[in-house]
Amino acid sequence: MAEVSMGSSSSSTDLSPEEERVFIRDIAIAAESNSKEGDTFYLISQRWWQEWIEYVNQDQPCNTNDGSSVSEHCDSAGSTTLKKPSMIDNSDLIYDSALEEPSSAGEIIDTLQEGRDYVLLPQEVWNQLHSWYGGGPTLARRVISSGLSQTELAVEVYPLRLQLLLMAKSDQSSIRISKKETIRELHRRACEIFDLNSDHVRIWDYYGHQKYSLMNDLDKTLDDANLQMDQDILVEMLDTNGTSSNAHIQSLHENGLVEEDSTSVLIDPSKSSLTVAGGFSSNRNAFRSGSVEGSQSFDSTYTTGVTTRGSTAGLTGLLNLGNTCFMNSAIQCLVHTPEFASYFQDDYHQEINWQNPLGMVGELALAFGDLLRKLWAPGRTPIAPRPFKAKLARFAPQFSGYNQHDSQELLAFLLDGLHEDLNRVKHKPYINSRDADGRPDEEVADEFWANHIARNDSIIVDVCQGQYKSTLVCPICNKVSVTFDPFMYLSLPLQFNTTRAITVTVFSCDKTVLPSTITVNISKQGRCRDLMQALTNACSLKQSEELKLAEIRNNLVHRLFEDPLIPLSTIKDDDHLAAYKLSKSSENPALLKLVFRRREQKAGERENSVQLKPYGTPLLSLALRETALTKGKILCIVENMLSPFRREEPIIERGKPEASIPERRSARLNSSEDEDKNGGSRKGKKGSSSGVIASKLSLQLNDESNKTVKLPEDEGEAIKLPSSATVTIYLDWTQELSGMYDIACLEGLPEVLKYGPATKKARSEPLSLYACLEAFLREEPLVPDEMWLCPQCNERRQASKKLDLWRLPEVLVIHLKRFSYSRSMKHKLETFVNFPIHDLDLTKYVANKNISQPQLYELYALTNHYGGMGSGHYTAYIKLLEENRWYNFDDSHISHINEDDVKSGAAYVLFYRRKSDDAGGNT
Repeated sequence: MAEVSMGSSSSSTDLSPEEERVFIRDIAIAAESNSKEGDTFYLISQRWWQEWIEYVNQDQPCNTNDGSSVSEHCDSAGSTTLKKPSMIDNSDLIYDSALEEPSSAGEIIDTLQEGRDYVLLPQEVWNQLHSWYGGGPTLARRVISSGLSQTELAVEVYPLRLQLLLMAKSDQSSIRISKKETIRELHRRACEIFDLNSDHVRIWDYYGHQKYSLMNDLDKTLDDANLQMDQDILVEMLDTNGTSSNAHIQSLHENGLVEEDSTSVLIDPSKSSLTVAGGFSSNRNAFRSGSVEGSQSFDSTYTTGVTTRGSTAGLTGLLNLGNTCFMNSAIQCLVHTPEFASYFQDDYHQEINWQNPLGMVGELALAFGDLLRKLWAPGRTPIAPRPFKAKLARFAPQFSGYNQHDSQELLAFLLDGLHEDLNRVKHKPYINSRDADGRPDEEVADEFWANHIARNDSIIVDVCQGQYKSTLVCPICNKVSVTFDPFMYLSLPLQFNTTRAITVTVFSCDKTVLPSTITVNISKQGRCRDLMQALTNACSLKQSEELKLAEIRNNLVHRLFEDPLIPLSTIKDDDHLAAYKLSKSSENPALLKLVFRRREQKAGERENSVQLKPYGTPLLSLALRETALTKGKILCIVENMLSPFRREEPIIERGKPEASIPERRSARLNSSEDEDKNGGSRKGKKGSSSGVIASKLSLQLNDESNKTVKLPEDEGEAIKLPSSATVTIYLDWTQELSGMYDIACLEGLPEVLKYGPATKKARSEPLSLYACLEAFLREEPLVPDEMWLCPQCNERRQASKKLDLWRLPEVLVIHLKRFSYSRSMKHKLETFVNFPIHDLDLTKYVANKNISQPQLYELYALTNHYGGMGSGHYTAYIKLLEENRWYNFDDSHISHINEDDVKSGAAYVLFYRRKSDDAGGNT
């Protein structure tokens, strides 16, 4: 649990776990059945929510639960009772700075995913849980209408973040605003932020730092205005005559933003439009929107660097609109897929599914088709894909703004979106798939495929979709389940390890041993008990000792891993873990947490504004409740915890050698034990270590509910400990204590898995694409988060799963999984994969033995990713089949490359096409 309260908790509810579950269930059903636009939903941490779900379901039959750890608790029902969750803790959803700045409390981490990081709760559910548990911070989000028909409801988790730039004053401000707000509201807020007279202000869509359009339709929503995440809005002040000042006009001229005939626009907030006294020259804006593509002033910038034969098409680049290389590379590969090039250059409009609620009402297909035709048109002038990007951002807000994104994620969305827009099935029938029940695979596979085609029939399915055979085996009853599922692409692993390395900092209860770092290898599907066992072996834990494992975040104990069944998947690679060796006790000891604090004063603030903030890594110890705990005893415990960090000052007597560090620590240990036997008195002589520590320690005792326990003045007077198991001691660190103790090693714990520069590969041979495929198809147990509900046991089981290829598509897309995810970032594998350019032979991997022809494929396109995630760059290598030549498509620049240069460690998504002489191989 977090040790800094972010909300006050009401008195604890008297309801049982089952009563809480039913209460919340009934509220949720009522709230969700009446959801409407404008309602408020709340984000809650997936970690806390899962803990609560397991708590309230602990007495339920196993088949009612979704979580694997709940099922395992059911397997040993009655052997353990799950602890009631502590206060709601959403700190893992927000940036650390948001905890310190109240004004940015709602600024959540940009990379969160629903279901993985957070859950959305209706307002009534949040209010009830918050009244029971307290905590926070509160993260409210509004329900908005989405889609062209505006009939679909969605929670706007990430409202638009816009950068307001005030012309002439070089002032700027970042705001969050719903995309369903109007331009009038944006104008009002801009005037409020900069303290401007609204009658003399106009605002511009300043996309790409160019005046794209004057925002003069005040009743238009920001969504309809196609504003995108993190884009700029220019705020311009006018003089009392309704014109820009000469200084402003001169600034505009110098920056080439307006022509000589630029005139003024006066805004009247009482009306829904702007009064225009003249007009800006539209050439630049028209070029930005794509309607003017040959502006002479841009010719030198957008040369392609290609000398080609006169009539060859398909060598047109795409302008980078700002970190859009991920989009450009994926688009070029799809555009140069021959089947798609032919389809979208013909009349495909009759296949658009205008009524499909899962599609984009044809808008995505139309935008892609229009862009494809431009890219295949004669000429070499690069295309600005802003209309397509705006349409993409409308239906997939995650790709809006100027941030770098994953080209494979875009490709997956684009293929799925195009399929739904072009689905020839207008009314999808409901089909209940039958289990195999021992029937021949061929019969079952054809039945599954026919059922799939009955609901999904498009050019995307014709070209890109294949079929897996998926076999699940229950480890308890040996029930075998066989299904045949469609796939759009293969995502192949580059790491075949079934284990993961976890680094933990171990703190010893021995008063002379400094903390050490231990790395252990654990099964990826393991649980907390497996990690504890590995640590027990690695740190040579004594019979008289036990380990307490904790996650440290923001210099506090974020949570203790007390449940042995917690999946290791809940531990992220960028977490920080500490394990504390503590003496075993048959009693019910109180757990004492020592939290260091130090005074911090921000630059420019007054001295009286100095705040005490957590510092370093907390330390843990135990205290028996039955033994009278005095202030002197607490001081003794604190000194013992600090003992390993004591600075060694040489004490040299004439004629005697200097005592060694172990001897000095042993002497101090004996002294400490003698003082323990004397009741923990720390008065000591002036100048002694005990006396200095006792006089300099500033202690505050807090129980688990964050209530302060009063410390008596008399060090011998007994302190009544609260009934809670955990007590926090705050120690204010001073300069004098820093002179006595060196706790620099506590300032930063290592991450669970530290990603450094790529190391030299141990393998002598490069990793082959076939090896990646074999690892993908290998039988392995399901991860705990994806437990299978066995129909025979009627319980969730960690079944073994085996995939086989059954039906291969005409175009096979292969994704090399170079990125692994942590809570707030991605890490990249630079592994070189040796993939065939010619004759990729998948014959032996196809389980359908009725297919007799060789399954051979030719590479015709691929995307590359260079660098890291934050500063990486995407390109595409594409083979023009008419020329039989390879080209490098690097945004607007296109250049010829040799086939020998196609293979590299940057290859990310591979596009293979079935060899023409094997066209009938999948019948």
